[in-house]
Amino acid sequence: MWKYLKPRQSNLLAWQVGLLVAIFVFWHVATKPGLIPPIVFENDQQAAFFFGEPLKIFGRVWAWFVTNADIYQHLWVTLLETVLAFGIGTGLGLGCGLWLALSPMAAAICDPYIKALNSMPRVILAPIFAVWFGLGIASKVALGVTLVFFIVFFNVYQGVKEVSPVVLANARMLGASQKQLLRHVYLPSATSWVFSSLHTSVGLAFVGAVVGEYLGSSRGVGYLILQAEGSFDINTVMAGILVLTVFALALDAGVGKLEKRLMKWQPKSGETEKL
Repeated sequence: MWKYLKPRQSNLLAWQVGLLVAIFVFWHVATKPGLIPPIVFENDQQAAFFFGEPLKIFGRVWAWFVTNADIYQHLWVTLLETVLAFGIGTGLGLGCGLWLALSPMAAAICDPYIKALNSMPRVILAPIFAVWFGLGIASKVALGVTLVFFIVFFNVYQGVKEVSPVVLANARMLGASQKQLLRHVYLPSATSWVFSSLHTSVGLAFVGAVVGEYLGSSRGVGYLILQAEGSFDINTVMAGILVLTVFALALDAGVGKLEKRLMKWQPKSGETEKL
């Protein structure tokens, strides 16, 4: 019976906001001088030094966006790198996944190479990409593409392989061509797998952009965080992390809305049980 006791959307949002506020309140108390017993932290200064202070962090974010308004050029670069890596990696993963899933011979030949590339820690490629493409946007996009590609590729490949043989047989009996099978059978089957991978890919695209900016850049939110780390400014570091997290969630929400629009044909959870 518990599965039918789902919270209303308004109540759910209130709980989520309340939890977020509670986390920041606890954070503020934990870094406030004299409010945390010595058994938790050796001294109050260390608490603020290692974790930052929420009020100062929000002040830094406010200065970035309102007072000084000097983060927009850096944020634009990071978002551009993320979107390009996300789009190119998704497109390549979708195309290669469909090709190999529909070409057993090509899949058998490429299988060991794909597994070898996937097992490689892609972050170590960042210095190589910096040499190949320079310290501009291209090297960050290349790193992000390598992180996004394999997530999408394996999901598309598996989605096409999961197509029901009965559905394929019926479509062929009705005279469907290979192009029609691709459009009306394979792609719809792979779509749900693709969107499940895109939610993960958004975060990985951000990782590629920020790691690339760490290793060499003059602009970007990752560059701001690196500069703050060099001067032991933990509040600015945490402010940069907070900004990146918010925009990653915004992109993920955009993917979710696109998923709902393109997946209207898919029955909602519980509808199949009613049938």
